[in-house]
Amino acid sequence: MLHPAFSRRQYLQMISAAPAAAASLQKPLPGDADRERRMKWWHEAKFGMFIHWGLYSLLGRHEWVMENEAIPVAEYEQLAKQFKPKPNAAREWARLARRAGQKYMVMTTKHHEGFCLFDSKLTDYCATKQGPGRDLVAEYVEAARAEGLRVGFYYSLMDWHHPDGARCATDEAARKRFVEYIHGQIRELLTNYGKIDILWYDVAWPLTAEGWESVRMNEMVFKLQPDIIVNNRNLLPGDFSTPEQRIQAEKPGRAWEACMTMNDSWGYHAADDNWKSPKTCLRNLIQCARDGGNYLLNIGPRGDGSVPEESVRILSAIGRWMERNGHTIYGAERCRVTRSNYAGFTRKGNTLYMHVYFWPGETVTLAGLECKVLSAKLLATGKPVTFQQDEFRVRFTGLPKTPPDDPITTIAIECDREPVQNMDRVRRERPRRGV
Repeated sequence: MLHPAFSRRQYLQMISAAPAAAASLQKPLPGDADRERRMKWWHEAKFGMFIHWGLYSLLGRHEWVMENEAIPVAEYEQLAKQFKPKPNAAREWARLARRAGQKYMVMTTKHHEGFCLFDSKLTDYCATKQGPGRDLVAEYVEAARAEGLRVGFYYSLMDWHHPDGARCATDEAARKRFVEYIHGQIRELLTNYGKIDILWYDVAWPLTAEGWESVRMNEMVFKLQPDIIVNNRNLLPGDFSTPEQRIQAEKPGRAWEACMTMNDSWGYHAADDNWKSPKTCLRNLIQCARDGGNYLLNIGPRGDGSVPEESVRILSAIGRWMERNGHTIYGAERCRVTRSNYAGFTRKGNTLYMHVYFWPGETVTLAGLECKVLSAKLLATGKPVTFQQDEFRVRFTGLPKTPPDDPITTIAIECDREPVQNMDRVRRERPRRGV
C-alpha cells in the first residue's frame, strides 16, 4: 500500500487518469463485456478482510520499513531465511473473518519488498525456497475456502528487490525483462491455485499502463480466470476503484471499495497503538454500504502469523453486531438518506435502516424524509416503535433511555416507496416565526 512519504498525489493522479488513458485506446478493455455478471457476488458481499503479511512483519516497524529506513537489499533479504511462520496461520485469519461477518479475503502475495509468499519458478526469493519452506499462498487459499470465503490476491507491481524494479523506467531492455517477470508471476498466481475471485494490483511505479502492457496483462488474467474481478491499480479502469484510508464514493454505475487499516499501519507495527474502535469501523462499513461501495478492513499479522490481540478484539465486536444486523449491510442499495448528527443509514428496497451510533434517549428524529413511514421497529429487540410524522420530520418515540444494542442500535423503517431525504426543502419551507 501507499505510504505518506511516497508521492501519493502523483500516484492518485495516475489512477484518476486511468479512465482517460483507457478511452484513448478507442476499444473495449478486457472485462468490459460481462462485468455485471462477474461482480454480482461482490456487490452483495460489502465487507472483506485485507491481510498484509511479509518479511516486514518480522521487524514490526511498518510495511515500508525497507524503504523508510533505507535497509540495503542484501541486508533485508536475510529476513527471508528467518521467516518461519507457524503452520496454517491463515486458518486463524479465515475463522476471524467469517466470525466478523466478512465475505471475502485479499492477501498480499507479494508486497513492495519483492518477497513472494507463493511458489514461484521465476525467483528463489519466495516462501518455498526460503525460511517457510512451504507455499503460504496455498495455505491461505485452503483456509479461506474452508470458511466459505471468496479468495483474493493482492500483488504489488512495484518491486524494491528486483534489479530491474527501478531502472525499468529508463532502460528499455530492463523494462521488457521486468514486465515479463511481473506478467509471469501473475500467470503463476492465476494458474496454480484454482478459481480466484479478486486480483488486487498495487503501486504501478515507475511505469505507465503502456509500460506495464496492462491491456495484455488483463487479457491474460481474464483468459486464465474468466470470473475474476480486478481493481484499477495497474492504471486501467478495471472493475472497481480503490480509495485508500478514506471513503470516497464513485458516481452510480462505477464500483468502488474503501480499503482501510485498524490503526495507522498495514503491516504489523508493534508500537502503533492508534487503534480505531469497533464503532468507528462499523460506521465506516455503514457509510460504504450506504453509498454503494465495499469496505476492505485490514489486519497485519506478526511474523509468526498470529493476529494482534487488538485486531481480534475489534473484529470480534464487529462480528457480534453483524450477527444481529448484517442483513442491513449485505446487498444494501445506494441510499439517498444521509443527514443526521447521530446516525448513519442503509437501504434495501423501501426499507430504511437508521443506525444510531450516538443514542439520544427516548426520542430519535429524522428530518426531510420525502415518503410516508408505514412502520418501524428496533432490530435488537424486534419491538415496534411508535412514531409521529409531519411534513418535515419523523419522530420515533417511547424508546429506551439507554441503547438496546452495542455499539450501534438500528431502527428498521418501512416506507411506502424508496426513502429520499431533502434537507434543502426543510431549510427553505419549514415555517418560521416572524416576518
